[in-house]
Amino acid sequence: MSIVTRFPQATFEAASALVAPAPLVDRFGRAITYVRVSVTDRCDMRCVYCMSEDMNFLPKRDLLSLEELDRLCTALIGRGVRKIRITGGEPLVRRNIMQLFQGLDRHIESGALAELTLTTNGSQLARHAKALGDAGVRRINVSLDTLDPVKYKAITRWGDHAQTLAGIEAAQAAGLAVKINMVALKGMNAEETVPMLQWAHGRGLDLTLIEVMPLGAIEAERTDQFLPLNLVEARLRERFTLRETGYRTGGPARYVHVAETGGRLGFITPLTHNFCESCNRVRVTCTGTLYMCLGQEDAADLRAPLRASASDELLHDALDAAIARKPKGHDFIIDRDHAKPAVARHMSVTGG
Repeated sequence: MSIVTRFPQATFEAASALVAPAPLVDRFGRAITYVRVSVTDRCDMRCVYCMSEDMNFLPKRDLLSLEELDRLCTALIGRGVRKIRITGGEPLVRRNIMQLFQGLDRHIESGALAELTLTTNGSQLARHAKALGDAGVRRINVSLDTLDPVKYKAITRWGDHAQTLAGIEAAQAAGLAVKINMVALKGMNAEETVPMLQWAHGRGLDLTLIEVMPLGAIEAERTDQFLPLNLVEARLRERFTLRETGYRTGGPARYVHVAETGGRLGFITPLTHNFCESCNRVRVTCTGTLYMCLGQEDAADLRAPLRASASDELLHDALDAAIARKPKGHDFIIDRDHAKPAVARHMSVTGG
């Protein structure tokens, strides 16, 4: 007969505090201060650029528990991580997910963590926005690729446009700063950049445009979706005065100020303008797999060391070995000669 001893979170943190590990720095001298943590691969939408309509999701036993996610985040914070973004799939569909936010708020309160934030499709925001604010979340990203309800249904397949807009309103009412993420899709929303910009800035929302990324097999051809943002920016400059800014949120976006609207506009350009040189980010999947680069397949298993010991020594060893392998950059290409995805996994597996 085996006896399973359950250790309270305080025990984990006390054990970790006995030896303060060094900050996470890769072989190129880049300090890892930003981690995106996926809490589920499930989503209540099926966006055409993100996943297939018929998806096979992971069994619950493969996912890190909320307690394991808290312990992992705490260990990462102890290694110098200052920003954690909770992602999915759609993170707010995970059962009892607010417990994780409420637990991690202690690191915001102590000052160990500078920012706890979230990327969401907005579908569940109306009922969670206030609780997120109460848990120390101050800023969120909401995916919204069109203002047209018919196009929205075509892009998301299962999404409800009005529900997402209601979620954005609830988030603003709760005092959260909201940034809209719009994936630029050739032939679908290419003509909506200006209306989206005016709509977002008119409501005090930042807007970031994102190039479609070649992750995972989908029904459509990536070349038919890909809209280079250098072309989009050139068209916007014909109508608006865009001034470069030094504003950064810790992620890959380059921001400009739009004089006519008074708002910020960001560009995330993994294909037309590689942003890897200063990469300070890694991603952890809901199964505890650490990807040192979004565009590479190399990964490290953090679930095994988490479950093998009540202390974090094995976990820190795994982190050290993984960060030492972090590559200089990704190899994203979209053209007729590179029709297959750069990596096989869907974005919903890695985390947005």
